[in-house]
Amino acid sequence: MSTYEMDDKNGHVSHSRSGAVNEELGPESNATSDEAVLARFGKRQQLRRGFRAMSAVGLTCGIMLTWEVLIMTLQFGLENGGPAGLVYGYIIAWIGAGLQALVMAEMASMIPIAGGPFNWVAVLAPDYCRKFLSYLTGWLSVLAWQSIVANTCYICGTLIQGLLVLNYPSYHFQRWHGTLLFMAVLTFGLIVNTWLGRLLPRIESLTLLLYVMGFVAVLVTLVYLAPHKSAAEVFTTFQNLGGWNSMGLSFFVGFITTMGSFLGIDGADHIAEECQDAQRVVPRAMLSSIGINGAMGFGILLAVLFCMGDPEEAVVSPTGFPFIDIFVYGTGSISGGTGLTAIVLSINIFSVTAVLATASRMLWAFSRENGIPFSNIIARVDTRTRLPLYAIGVTCVVNVCLSLINIGSTQAFQAFISLLIASYYSAFLIAAGVMLRKRLTGEDKTLPWGPFRLGKAGIPITVLAMLYTIIGTFFSFWPFTPDVDAQIMNYSSLLYGAAMIFSVAFYFLRARKTYTGPVYELND
Repeated sequence: MSTYEMDDKNGHVSHSRSGAVNEELGPESNATSDEAVLARFGKRQQLRRGFRAMSAVGLTCGIMLTWEVLIMTLQFGLENGGPAGLVYGYIIAWIGAGLQALVMAEMASMIPIAGGPFNWVAVLAPDYCRKFLSYLTGWLSVLAWQSIVANTCYICGTLIQGLLVLNYPSYHFQRWHGTLLFMAVLTFGLIVNTWLGRLLPRIESLTLLLYVMGFVAVLVTLVYLAPHKSAAEVFTTFQNLGGWNSMGLSFFVGFITTMGSFLGIDGADHIAEECQDAQRVVPRAMLSSIGINGAMGFGILLAVLFCMGDPEEAVVSPTGFPFIDIFVYGTGSISGGTGLTAIVLSINIFSVTAVLATASRMLWAFSRENGIPFSNIIARVDTRTRLPLYAIGVTCVVNVCLSLINIGSTQAFQAFISLLIASYYSAFLIAAGVMLRKRLTGEDKTLPWGPFRLGKAGIPITVLAMLYTIIGTFFSFWPFTPDVDAQIMNYSSLLYGAAMIFSVAFYFLRARKTYTGPVYELND
């Protein structure tokens, strides 16, 4: 029977083969403080615990931004699936993401350590592949969260440009304009995460309030002012404007629109070492965010579909964002559309603080285990502020470099951020897979369960969540149209493969000698 415990001689987390449960890690342990929970896994408290329930929910909602992501990516779903495809696809995606959240919430309650999936894998995977799978999951998570930062800043920059096109028709999109705006938004996130770092939990609580108020403002304005379509036009109109062989295939290609609106569920787990009562707060934040985001996303989706004009015309917009034209159509004026778009933009800018915080904690956590080059520097925590300033700085530098790619080629930049879904889902699949193995082999009886546990429902929930994730991963590599050329090719499969080759090569050349999984930090 495999038991997870600390190996003081080797200085890292390992497994032992014994019939007894390690007393320190066993379910009978009465240790309830966050520091004691960290000590179970050989970790010492380094960061300040300022997050509570509301701020943790605010951070996770600020990362997911389901209703905003949905309307900003509406074009692809309208082309592939149409209004009806978006509605039914959203319901399926909400259920699938809820299953993912349940699986992750259970593991986060058991192992509330910054870094999330790669630590879960380090605890749950069998001995022979524990180190490699943990390392691979860490790299996938780092890629995913860096992509989320880049994508959020890019959207903010291009949204500003879209507003300029709307209000000043003579303005022409310039890629370098977008890059400068990208850097400006990233700088805002940097200031909040460093100079205002102590206030970050309060800022995330305010972001949650802004997020909900913005939703209400947009929803009420559209529903009250815009002319409405019939229910039949929304719930029975499927479209295949992409030219696929069948409506079914078109639906699944467009399904990525709704699936992509639920990324970032595990955001709270990456700040687990900054949460009070993390074993309970982090799972609640995940599940609450799914409920809040799912409900608001469904509400705004119905409002937009009922209130927009011709769906075929809606997919073409000089602003680059069809939802801006829908807002103009719904309010009957450019100023009204500008006002609603400004709400969306403001929330996205505040979202940068959350995604930068989460991505930097993920990078810091993986560096703490010697998972990447220059780990000894990136993993440092400032003793005065108790913030991972080096990880925050490296995250900003990486994203500034990525933004420069956009000057030369928007397609090349978007190819990188297209890694988001595949890398995020792959990390989940590995973690859920090793958890499922524990259950199927009966080894789950020795795990240090947290307050949130799925019990007997764990196996079917995990299997369904993995099936949903596999579908999403597969179609994230799908081309955007049947007629593919170098300009419109979906390069995510190529870059995903290249990233995997690099990470595996780096592991066997260097990391297997330095990466041991979670490093034991406590003094004897």
